[in-house]
Amino acid sequence: MRTVMAAALLLACAAAAPAGAAELEARLAAADPDRGRKVFRKCAACHTAEKGGARKIGPNLWGVVGAPAGAREGFRYSKAMTAFGGSWTPERLDAYLTRPRAVVKGGSMSFVGLKRERDRADVIAFLNGMSDSPAAFASAAPAAPTVSGPAEPEDLGLMVSAPGASETFDACTPCHSERIVVQQGLTREQWDELMVWMVEEQEMEPIEEGALAVILDYLAEHYGPDRPNFPRR
Repeated sequence: MRTVMAAALLLACAAAAPAGAAELEARLAAADPDRGRKVFRKCAACHTAEKGGARKIGPNLWGVVGAPAGAREGFRYSKAMTAFGGSWTPERLDAYLTRPRAVVKGGSMSFVGLKRERDRADVIAFLNGMSDSPAAFASAAPAAPTVSGPAEPEDLGLMVSAPGASETFDACTPCHSERIVVQQGLTREQWDELMVWMVEEQEMEPIEEGALAVILDYLAEHYGPDRPNFPRR
């Protein structure tokens, strides 16, 4: 029954959505859930997606595609999210993931959003699969044979591309722009103290010890007090 309802939901969205729905439908048809799982690392500091997963700062997202917005049992939502209402259609998820605070004004989610259309489509496809009855997105048209090229570089914004950059980007950007990171010039000890403060005072999800060491090494090497573009005090 839920599968039928999910399919009906997608058909209704396709019929009633504004201009741009066909473009989103095409993106979802070509989306890569496995890549979406990797992009979801940006969300994992605040959310789980597996069935029965614990709530963190944000609610568990199992079965979120097509589910009522702001109504997950056992989670206390902001008044803005509760008033947002409706269901998490692919269109609404795409808009919300672009700029959460612009879509739900006054909401409590601090995530800055996913700028790249492909990232959003892949995450939605991943979340759609995290369900007892995933919706059936349209299939992409067969692609013409192509010669494999180099892998698409990871988007790290303004951050230096080096070992540890991906882990640092994923840990920091759910709550703020990477610009805040690149403006700093701290010792490894100061970065460590800042991470502790973020966990204790800002409710950031604790980072696993091994990953934290990688992040601190990266920050100390590329955003320490002796970096060339940081003004000396």
